[in-house]
Amino acid sequence: MFPILETERLILREITKEDVKEIFACFSNEQVTRYYGAEPFQKIEQAAELIEHFSKNYEEKRGVRWGIVKKKTKRLIGTVGFNTWSTTHKRAEIGYEIHPDEWRKGYTTEAVSKILSYGFNEMGLTRIGAVVFTENEASNKLLTKLGFHTEGILKNYMYQSGIPHDTYIYSILKN
Repeated sequence: MFPILETERLILREITKEDVKEIFACFSNEQVTRYYGAEPFQKIEQAAELIEHFSKNYEEKRGVRWGIVKKKTKRLIGTVGFNTWSTTHKRAEIGYEIHPDEWRKGYTTEAVSKILSYGFNEMGLTRIGAVVFTENEASNKLLTKLGFHTEGILKNYMYQSGIPHDTYIYSILKN
């Protein structure tokens, strides 16, 4: 049973095939993918494949990705979740993106805060990491605000448009 989480303004729920248009709108937007380590989607089929990937990762306990839905509009505005989930080592990496129309409204902070709590209290994680392009000021500020600590820089760690980029590695521990 996929966990449904709720915040003051959001519902975090399973991403389904019915969300393909909203997922495509997000991942085909260059503003969203410029710090993602992936090129913008060109075809809606890519969004359908990503939804399948999220579903398979959850089934195989390798990750969990929620759709971020605004309660007022019932519209999916992005995703948030855990990648590289290891139940053995009680750790995962966080990932998220939100459509630019919804930037600077606090939705990402609200969603990330909720899944951090879920990860530590329900999934039994003791460490949550994040890998973020050094140039991604918004994500770097968000993670610091939420209590993540910078552990170092990974040189030429991710490629975007064929160009290598350095990334910060962050973590937050349960205690």
